[in-house]
Amino acid sequence: MGTHSEGTYYVPHGTKWPMTGSIGLATMLVSAALWLNGSDVAEYTTYLGLAIILYMIFGCFGEVIRESEAGMYNDQVDTSFRMGMSWFIVSEIMFFACFFGALFYARALVIPWLGGAGNNASTNEVLWNGFVAAWPSNGPGDVGGNFGTIPAFGIPFLNTLILLFSGVTLTLAHHALKANQRKQLVAWLAATVALGAVFLYYQVEEYVHAYQDLGLTLGSGIYGSTFFMLTGFHGLHVTLGAIMLFVIMIRCIRGHFRPESHFGFEAVAWYWHFVDVVWLGLFIFVYVL
Repeated sequence: MGTHSEGTYYVPHGTKWPMTGSIGLATMLVSAALWLNGSDVAEYTTYLGLAIILYMIFGCFGEVIRESEAGMYNDQVDTSFRMGMSWFIVSEIMFFACFFGALFYARALVIPWLGGAGNNASTNEVLWNGFVAAWPSNGPGDVGGNFGTIPAFGIPFLNTLILLFSGVTLTLAHHALKANQRKQLVAWLAATVALGAVFLYYQVEEYVHAYQDLGLTLGSGIYGSTFFMLTGFHGLHVTLGAIMLFVIMIRCIRGHFRPESHFGFEAVAWYWHFVDVVWLGLFIFVYVL
């Protein structure tokens, strides 16, 4: 296929990658479920499914990069990419909304109900007499034992500053790209990747402290489960974002992207800024309040 001019409708060629990714996902998820239920063989097929997914990711994105650099995409394709990334971020918003919703439901509704608030006095007297409706809580029955909490204005506040500053460095990298200042572009991208790595380092340090010193684990009742689900999935997103930024940095070093056309860069920037915003909500509702 040659270069597509404006106004030409782009028809993508056939590709094996969607089917390959589907096979990999199905293999990994089914095998992981069987592994959790005691299957010996499933451990190896889980890794096989993961390997297939990684093969698909490298192959599919490599193909898209080569086609993009060859000038095979027009404005209509660019619009399709933007719509796809927009809906992907909407799905991520819904993903985190579920966990924030679970936190709100447990903290603002369930805990007071179990403590006898409203018309639930009998619940407290008969089922959980003496239960104190206070947050943080491991719930009735002291599930998971006693635990301590991590103060907001320690590592969490430091990590907040790190992520906010990483958003600034990424914006500076974007401005450098639009000004065709390649050295500044790479330098600011490298700084953003480094800040992401530092964030993850401190989060690991926080988790080690929680488990070893505070007795705060994933099994520490409703507080422990919501804390680690929210912060853990956010940390996973930071990890993926940092990997994507590193790939974008390597592409910039190799001369990819132009000031007037660089949606691959913009897509990752959108994702990173989304991760920043989620952390602000997480810092307020999980650590501060």
